[in-house]
Amino acid sequence: MEFFELAIGSIFINNIILAQFLGICPFIGTSKKMETAVGMAMAVVFVMVMAGMITWSVDTFLLKTLNVEYLRTLSFILVIASLVQFVEMFLKKMIPGLYAGLGIFLPLITTNCAVMGACLLNIGNEYHLFAGVRERVNLGRVPKPLQDTSIGLVTAGIIALTFTSFRGMV
Repeated sequence: MEFFELAIGSIFINNIILAQFLGICPFIGTSKKMETAVGMAMAVVFVMVMAGMITWSVDTFLLKTLNVEYLRTLSFILVIASLVQFVEMFLKKMIPGLYAGLGIFLPLITTNCAVMGACLLNIGNEYHLFAGVRERVNLGRVPKPLQDTSIGLVTAGIIALTFTSFRGMV
């Protein structure tokens, strides 16, 4: 039962994009096609998980030990940039089509506030569905003023409001 509650909490209640609105740029920018959205999601999840573990280790065993916590942001950016560079080299060599499809959004993971926010929230607190929706919306008849990014933001807002209703459950 605890695993189920954790999964529901992570997906619906504590979703970093839809509940905390961190990392909205690549979320909106690459969610027009399912292939690129899944690729971006995997890259961001990999970087976020690895960055979370590495930055926690750096903070716990290096920065706090040396009493230089003020270097936290700089050291976290270096860790995240290194991980993104690794992902970029891997995709360029192994999956060139995805690398080309992600374009400028791949290196932007380095400055993605969701990745940095997750690392900082992890330290501070001590402890893809939307692509399909965008694809369907882009195939439908949408009024001209709401086309593209506008309808994406409206849809994300409605989904975020829906997810907010789950907050009291877990």
